[in-house]
Amino acid sequence: MNVHKTKYNIVLTALIAVLMVMISFNIESWLYPIKYEDQIKKYASEYNVEKELIISVMKVESRFNEHALSESGAIGLMQLMPETGEWIADHLDEEAGDLYEVDRNIKYGVWYLAFLTKEFGGNKVLALAAYNAGHSAVWDWIDDFGWSKDFDDIEAIPYPETRQYVKRVLKNYQKYKQIFKAVSS
Repeated sequence: MNVHKTKYNIVLTALIAVLMVMISFNIESWLYPIKYEDQIKKYASEYNVEKELIISVMKVESRFNEHALSESGAIGLMQLMPETGEWIADHLDEEAGDLYEVDRNIKYGVWYLAFLTKEFGGNKVLALAAYNAGHSAVWDWIDDFGWSKDFDDIEAIPYPETRQYVKRVLKNYQKYKQIFKAVSS
């Protein structure tokens, strides 16, 4: 009788382990979805921005809601202000168009991330702070507080909303890097 009970316990333990892995995977894919992957890959390659960073910004900005409209008027997946969209269109030598259009919104948002990353010497913290608060505000902080190009003290960001934004994007960025690494392994 003990042999049957032992086999039963081994099988039960194995089934529970398999179920836990399946549940863990489903929870992770629910918490960290990967949407708009074709456009993200396309513009990540075109503008040399990590796809994990793009997905993280999109997740924090709009939770992947292409119809998102913030109280301040930011539009779409990447939450672009209409004036920013027009400015980006001018730089891309295009007619400004509907920022609710998924491809345009992602393209402009990724281009803007690339622009800010270059403007701040590759510093993700400063680039993300600028994406949220505006690049003029970040340049003011650099001047006012003497921040260097390798600034990484997120707690020193003076706007609480921007501080939280940068933390959330970077937390998601690290998680998406793990997910993509696991998928490619």
